[in-house]
Amino acid sequence: MSQRIKITTTEGDIIIKLYDQTPQHRDNFIKLVKEGYYNGTLFHRVIKEFMIQGGDPESKGAPAEKQLGSGGPGYTIPAEFIYPQLFHKRGALSAARTGDEINPHRASSGSQFYIVWGKVYKEGELKQMEQQLEMQQQQSIFNTLVRENAAQIKQMRINRDQAGLMALQEQLINETEKRSAQMGKPTFTKEQVEAYTTLGGTPFLDNQYTVFGEVESGLEVVEKIQNCATNPSDRPKKDISMKMELI
Repeated sequence: MSQRIKITTTEGDIIIKLYDQTPQHRDNFIKLVKEGYYNGTLFHRVIKEFMIQGGDPESKGAPAEKQLGSGGPGYTIPAEFIYPQLFHKRGALSAARTGDEINPHRASSGSQFYIVWGKVYKEGELKQMEQQLEMQQQQSIFNTLVRENAAQIKQMRINRDQAGLMALQEQLINETEKRSAQMGKPTFTKEQVEAYTTLGGTPFLDNQYTVFGEVESGLEVVEKIQNCATNPSDRPKKDISMKMELI
């Protein structure tokens, strides 16, 4: 039976179900809840029609002017993408992380998480998004190939070998297209289309951030929090604190 967590906030209670398909994220979250790690922390980043984020230990008792969002337990968790089964529908619990440029393997923060709100999409918007996802997939493959060939590229630049650079670029483009074709064109499943066109969510985050649970009850509390007034750094003007317990 899946583990459930009660998040008691100053705006009401949220019950979360953790997924067994993402055991490393599940077990880490349970461990932190048992330790009381989240008690007294804030929802420090809230963006309307997007998500609410918490889990920064530095948010406990933080003064209003303090910049938050970089705290954690000092470790990361390897990505556990179970896609397309687990996706960013409204109410999804996902792990925050640093950007691809410094975190190419998309490892998750050891403690920071967000709960998805998002918006409701039209089917045509999802079709456009599929095209964008295909371009992103190709860009990601190409960037990986460039990193793998960084030493060779550097040497060619030193030697001012323009012909060699052009030939290598052509080779990397061909390899990108081949790998992209092997991966298949990104398309949303029937379940995703149904959820994103009725319930809502953030489909552009799929397969980029680990989804490891969902809200079972208290979605109205998430709605209330995502609607709150925030300062220019997306921190709620009135502190929204939390405590968590296993149920």
